[in-house]
Amino acid sequence: WWRARVEAAAARRADLPPDTTAYRVVHAEGDGLPSLIVDRYGDVVVAQILSAGLEAIRPLVLEAIQETLRPQGVLLRNDAAVRRHEGLPLEILEAAGSVPDTVEVQEGGIRYLVSPREGQKTGAFLDQRENRLLLGRLAQGDGLDVFTYQGLFALHVAGRCPRVLAVDSSTAALAVARRNAALNARDNVAWREANAFDLLRALEREGRTFGTIVLDPPAFAKQKSAVPRALAGYKEINLRALRLLAPGGVLFTASCSFHVNRAAFLDMLAAAAADSGRRVVLEQVTGQSSDHPELLTVPETGYLKGALLRVL
Repeated sequence: WWRARVEAAAARRADLPPDTTAYRVVHAEGDGLPSLIVDRYGDVVVAQILSAGLEAIRPLVLEAIQETLRPQGVLLRNDAAVRRHEGLPLEILEAAGSVPDTVEVQEGGIRYLVSPREGQKTGAFLDQRENRLLLGRLAQGDGLDVFTYQGLFALHVAGRCPRVLAVDSSTAALAVARRNAALNARDNVAWREANAFDLLRALEREGRTFGTIVLDPPAFAKQKSAVPRALAGYKEINLRALRLLAPGGVLFTASCSFHVNRAAFLDMLAAAAADSGRRVVLEQVTGQSSDHPELLTVPETGYLKGALLRVL
């Protein structure tokens, strides 16, 4: 049964382009396999088992993964906080084969490094893959990537933008971003360590403008009580970004906070647009990549909201 379900999930990803070697194979309830996450990074698989019921049959689950995907190694990233609610230990362990500390993968022609044991989530933010590809096609003018993490949005837009400023508050993340830039011979990206809120205000004071801006912040609301403050934070950064756009410029903005629903996210953007004094068109509403299917009856499977805005 388990092997058939994993095989079915893998088959749904069969049409991914050959230049994409990092993607989600199993998205929990979205693939009919609750509490199981399976991500592929080249020849390596990283899995998460998130419930006590699934933990009890771990050998069966691992056997299904190995027989279906035939990876070089399987890493269990069982360090998600939700496991504590199930009375399970937080652990990271090599479950099969060998898993290197760093894996090089591809995404639409962009090469990047993944650290399966240390990176965010299972190593990378695979849920934004299709949004990064979208921005890589639409980018124009000078680019600004705020909350760049390890630089993937910046590297995609750098293929079309003459200059890109990529910003993050993490020294370690920016070190990986610079390595990723070197892998792709992208020398038109300036990496800056800074607080996003402070930087956006400073750029506005300096009179800077950009043709393309990306806002991909971490979750501002990890619980319901934090939603009002989170929405205020989202409005602040989006308002600042809209004021920095040149006429005709595009802003891609996202929220991965599950507790901030789509309606609230779009209402926040409308308020930011009104306060910015700019004429703003909503060109596209996006979500997570198609390898992260959303089950309508399980809202938790559809946590990522994205919007592509254009200033007239």
